[in-house]
Amino acid sequence: MGKLIGGSWLDDTELAAAEATATDDNGAFVRAESVIRHWVTQDGTAGPSGEGGFKAEAGRYHLYAALNCPWAHRALIFRKLKQLEEAISISYVTPKRSDQGWIFDNKDPVFTDHLFSKAALHQIYTQAQADYTGRVTVPVLWDKHRQTMVNNESSEVIRMLNSAFNEFTENKTDYYPPEQRDEIDTLNDRIYATINNGVYRAGFARSQSAYDEAVVAIFDTLDMLDERLADRRYLMGDQQTEADWRLFPTLARFDVAYVGAFKCNIRRIVDYSNLWPYARDLYQTSGIAETVRHDIYKQGYYSKSDIRNPLGIVPKGPAIDFSEPHQRQQLG
Repeated sequence: MGKLIGGSWLDDTELAAAEATATDDNGAFVRAESVIRHWVTQDGTAGPSGEGGFKAEAGRYHLYAALNCPWAHRALIFRKLKQLEEAISISYVTPKRSDQGWIFDNKDPVFTDHLFSKAALHQIYTQAQADYTGRVTVPVLWDKHRQTMVNNESSEVIRMLNSAFNEFTENKTDYYPPEQRDEIDTLNDRIYATINNGVYRAGFARSQSAYDEAVVAIFDTLDMLDERLADRRYLMGDQQTEADWRLFPTLARFDVAYVGAFKCNIRRIVDYSNLWPYARDLYQTSGIAETVRHDIYKQGYYSKSDIRNPLGIVPKGPAIDFSEPHQRQQLG
């Protein structure tokens, strides 16, 4: 993946000595934390972290995202749900990373850096902070007025999109309602640790014990969620919340990628009596199908890897139809 150190890009070869820091002493994968943590607010006051001065305005902010990244997928979903396509512009990096990390293809209108025509995302990071040190990740929320990054933590970006821009959208739905926040947070914490990040802990494990621990936790939580969804349409009841949309990107990738590429193969999502129709229900929410690219997911997760897929062969299957009727309306 490479990394910026003091504003200089080091590719994976140059970072070979630091590669061990991606796992703990037991061989378990450890995810690096996001660094840029400012908040867009309705009046520009400071948010829970970072500094103030980022007022919600139509046309002021730009989102950098990747179609294959589940963390960026969260932001794509909330931009779509909240009908903010006109208020917040977007650029996509290419699905396949190079020795420069996430890159653009400025000859392809889909994968062009529409702001600066940069070749790589790390150049966006150093444009904001010349001496930046850290991983270069998506999503990134960029402020066109101050010419800097606002935030690169997906869980915080979606909360900004959820509420800060209500003046510029007809969808005023609050997907993080105050009366449910404690329960949503508790559910989010478990889903993140055991499912969202859990599939990576399984796929990137460097020991049998680390893999076993991760994969058992994944399916313990999936089993719990399947039972929870037996008598409710969504995780919190009859209304969609942030918890649903933090889970969905992993469900969308699970059977086409994580089952095979990451050995998360105790069960498939299609084997669950409630989770599978629930996933289809979310997919069939207006506009969400446009954010899902199963072909790109397979290309990414089955890309050539000395550890996971040394020949880089991408499977044709599985054939999964998220557009099948889900019959979940009766639970609403």
